[in-house]
Amino acid sequence: MREAAWSEGFPCDVNGVNIGRMTLIDETAPAPDVVDREAWRAARLALLDREKAHTREGDAIAAARRRLPMTEVPNVALVGEQGETPLLGLFDGRPQLVLYKHMWHDGQTIEAQCEGCTATIWDFHDASYPNARGISFAVLSKGPWEELEPFRAFMGYTHPWFSNRAVDDPLLGPATEGAYVSLLRRGDRVFATNWITGRGVEAMMSSMAIADMTAYGRQEAWEDSPAGWPQSPTFSAWRTAGRPTPQWSRPGATPVDAAAHHH
Repeated sequence: MREAAWSEGFPCDVNGVNIGRMTLIDETAPAPDVVDREAWRAARLALLDREKAHTREGDAIAAARRRLPMTEVPNVALVGEQGETPLLGLFDGRPQLVLYKHMWHDGQTIEAQCEGCTATIWDFHDASYPNARGISFAVLSKGPWEELEPFRAFMGYTHPWFSNRAVDDPLLGPATEGAYVSLLRRGDRVFATNWITGRGVEAMMSSMAIADMTAYGRQEAWEDSPAGWPQSPTFSAWRTAGRPTPQWSRPGATPVDAAAHHH
């Protein structure tokens, strides 16, 4: 790594632990080899064959997913903008519902909330296309509604949010966070058809897909990149200067003072 290629960047922390700084790239950073247009096109077409195979395998996995069995879940009570709401109400008249279970740190400030869950749902601000296919979307979190509501408003989220704090069902309750649950309604009965967590949630993260299309990728330490390629601690782009990164775009975001309580 050549020092001239880097500037100091932002201090980064994950779950309150400082993990270093997100490095910023300048024009002296190592870069791909320069070739003529024909050589570039040949290399690109060779990779395209692999990409098409990857897409077809993804199609096959999606086909298998559509053949999974389902398991019934209870019509649990959740707490949202309109007070206590049954799970069936979250379908909003549609046959399918996808829920994201957002991590919550009780009693903590807005800037102290989960940067990973923020990264997961930030890119998905509007459910119009899923709605057109009969799929509703909502967010569950274990936080009390009186804490969730100001956070949702500050972030500018338009999706409905609900507290699942009192729910004891393992698929719908707060026991596991950072996960998606897919549900299907049949009359007044609800069934879970799919569950994803870990890197499975990247399917919702268009920012990751955009980074993956670039020469430097996500610039994270785990990636297999050429020697000298820009890399920072994994997840370091998710939180900058004490906040989940997207919060800096929100009206009213102020510098973070660990001794103060603020937005």
